[in-house]
Amino acid sequence: MTASRFDKSSLPSRHVSVGPERAPHRSYYYAMGLTEEEIMRPFVGVVSAGNDSAPCNIALDAQADVCREGVLAGGGLPRRFNTITVTDGIAMGHQGMKSSLVSREVIADSIELSVRGHCYDALVGFAGCDKSLPGMMMAMLRLNVPSIFVYGGSILPGRFQERDVTVVDVFEAVGRFAAGNCPIAELKELERVACPGQGACGGQYTANTMACVAEAIGLSLPNSNMAPAPYASRADVAWAAGQQVMELIGSNLRPRTICTREAFENAARVVAATGGSTNAALHLPAMANEAGIDFDLFDVAEIFRSTPYIADLKPGGRYVAKDMYEAGGVYMLMKTLLAEGLLNGDCITVTGKTLGENIAEITWNPDQKVIYDARAPLSPTGGVVGLRGTLAPEGAIVKIAGMKRLQFSGPARVFDCEEDAFAAVEARQIAEGCVIVIRYEGPKGGPGMREMLSTTAALYGQGLGEKVALITDGRFSGATRGFCIGHVGPEAAVGGPIALVEDGDIIRIDAEAGSIDLEVSADVLAARCAQWQMREHDYGSGAIWRYSNTVGPAVKGAVTHPGAKAEKFVFADI
Repeated sequence: MTASRFDKSSLPSRHVSVGPERAPHRSYYYAMGLTEEEIMRPFVGVVSAGNDSAPCNIALDAQADVCREGVLAGGGLPRRFNTITVTDGIAMGHQGMKSSLVSREVIADSIELSVRGHCYDALVGFAGCDKSLPGMMMAMLRLNVPSIFVYGGSILPGRFQERDVTVVDVFEAVGRFAAGNCPIAELKELERVACPGQGACGGQYTANTMACVAEAIGLSLPNSNMAPAPYASRADVAWAAGQQVMELIGSNLRPRTICTREAFENAARVVAATGGSTNAALHLPAMANEAGIDFDLFDVAEIFRSTPYIADLKPGGRYVAKDMYEAGGVYMLMKTLLAEGLLNGDCITVTGKTLGENIAEITWNPDQKVIYDARAPLSPTGGVVGLRGTLAPEGAIVKIAGMKRLQFSGPARVFDCEEDAFAAVEARQIAEGCVIVIRYEGPKGGPGMREMLSTTAALYGQGLGEKVALITDGRFSGATRGFCIGHVGPEAAVGGPIALVEDGDIIRIDAEAGSIDLEVSADVLAARCAQWQMREHDYGSGAIWRYSNTVGPAVKGAVTHPGAKAEKFVFADI
């Protein structure tokens, strides 16, 4: 394959490489040691979220460098650049978590600006930490240049007392320690072995959930994302992505052609079937916004409601991403879903083939133990469900994978920030049977819609995991388990019903019926509403202040701009 295969006259990179008037631009490329022939190739942005912040990201730059070789072999010119991450496991439980969801927008924006500024013709993205996955896919849909997403891979499980462990075991051990049930020596030993090396958190938490989404929606190569980060096969995936993106340039196959509404529905099916992270109910609508597709929390929840839960993955199940990879990967799971008519097999993918054609190449493995046949699921409805009611007119979300109890009713115990709730949990001041309410943690009010893993894990460590419920206008880690309901909307900061709850109010939740209700009369709520005053948050400047002023509601994905419906031109067509 040579560069002559590609006509640059219609590609964005012509603006920085073709014609006498672009001589100054070409001089920069000559300064980097490129030849005239190389400058006349399509320019492929290879974006990596690689950094030293966390094990999720430390392998990404090396994978991106392998991808460059694939791009060169396919006749392109790779141009590598980096973007930021905020690693939730390190940001968790303190003010740093306010930066997490904000980082999704910064990641998407930074990729957009780099691609626009340098006129790249295509994009291959490498991500590991939670928000970098949807952030990169949002940028791909926003720019609509031929694109392939590559997950850096999960971490291998740690070993502790003859069993596999993940970082969630450490969070829960903190709760056991606070309850006097875990010696400090045991906690220290566990923290040293829970995360044995490179890769993202190993259970079906947010990173692995969105890695599954990338395959289901068609933006990743088949069965490319579940291989753990240390596996040699990750280099093969990186090279193949670089080579295949050149095929996409040749055929002009773009993300918005791939990510149709039907593809989003497929992705939501896979989230539910794997008992995936509730954060997918934020990220799928945000990605859809970039493609100009109406797909909100209620659309996601409706699909969840009719999807069987078939992957026995942590935190609700027994296995981790490595086990799913060895069982056959995301495509093995999709094979049984397609056989039962639960997926649309006609959606095109980055292979140039349909999802159904890709799945046809997979042979069902009846001997593996991780993925159940969709005809004999772990449970008949999805591992994640949507809720709606008087407490959450704009909806809420709960992960029920592995839960025995699907109804809960009890008196409210109200906190206006996570720190106060966590302090009460640590002091063992939470009574069995209560409904903990943590508010003013939504997208605007937090700002940043913090995750609450430190609090929920501590509750589990104290043995209260399914003996209390927790409701918030913030959100939960994909690693959270128990009766934990997030994304309650409208959020408290805009005067939603959650702002009006008082200690002792009865809250009734039914995850089977999909309802969440505050049992307080309309007259009482009206009186409280008349007395309610908007609260100021602590940020008067900077990125988090700007986010608070631009972010929309969780039901629409907590996005910060109008999306493709308002765009006047598509970057790929400049």
